[in-house]
Amino acid sequence: MLERSHLEIILEVEKQGSLTAAAGVLCLTQSALSHSMKKLESQLGTPIWLRDGRKLRLTQSGRYLLSVATRVLPQLALAEERMGQYARGERGTLRIGMECHPCYQWLLKVVSPFLENWPDVDVDVKQKFQFGGIGALFDFEIDLLVTPDPVLRPGLRFEPVFDYEQVLVVSRRHPLAQEEFARPQDLTNETLITYPVEIERLDIYNQFLTPAGVLPKRHKEIETTDILLQMVACNRGVGALPRWLVDEFAARMDVVAVRLGRAGIAKQIFLGARASDMETDYLRAFFETARRFPSSPPRG
Repeated sequence: MLERSHLEIILEVEKQGSLTAAAGVLCLTQSALSHSMKKLESQLGTPIWLRDGRKLRLTQSGRYLLSVATRVLPQLALAEERMGQYARGERGTLRIGMECHPCYQWLLKVVSPFLENWPDVDVDVKQKFQFGGIGALFDFEIDLLVTPDPVLRPGLRFEPVFDYEQVLVVSRRHPLAQEEFARPQDLTNETLITYPVEIERLDIYNQFLTPAGVLPKRHKEIETTDILLQMVACNRGVGALPRWLVDEFAARMDVVAVRLGRAGIAKQIFLGARASDMETDYLRAFFETARRFPSSPPRG
């Protein structure tokens, strides 16, 4: 019954003062405009205008519809503009899931310039998807996944954004602090402090200890990077972290990075998204911004 075009006609007739002038602005013939409004009046069962000589005067019903048009039409115009921005990838919310516990410091350095360049896009970091982000991507609960261990699945696309080295972090007072690299056997009498992650997903186990058939004396989990490193600095255990993170904290804590094995453990951080979303402008912009911070703390 009542359509947007009717509200546009009522508003334009009020602005222009006549059906003829309004028809010209709306690119309609006067007869088409009159027919449309007479049909509406018939459907509503009440007149919208009364003739006062050569002028049209809005009825009470007409004045009400004019007030509706004044409120609604600008909102519809804004909604159309916003929908166009969404369609062009210029506006939205980028929901990021994390599978890289120590990457928050790096992420903050990427998010800041991204938000400056995309003022109409919000960023939401989903912590509850730590270490389970593939399912969250498929379920449309997140739009972007930060992970060191991408899982290649149809419908997903992963791209590396920076390289890093996984290292052992020890107190400056620890005997290993003077060594060029650590051997698996060096950890047999150590308390190994890690993030609360499944052992099979920890590089220090699956790429260093387990292949050598070695286990640490004790395994302790700590969720916060600052507390983990404080424990290491106090010689309460050793940890395994990216070298760039250790180097950043070493400036204010008594900790040292030691290579894991003679060759070290080389890793990459990947960003992953649904392949169908990769053409979204602000998503692509986040990938590009992330690559400008390949060693946002310095690489080792």
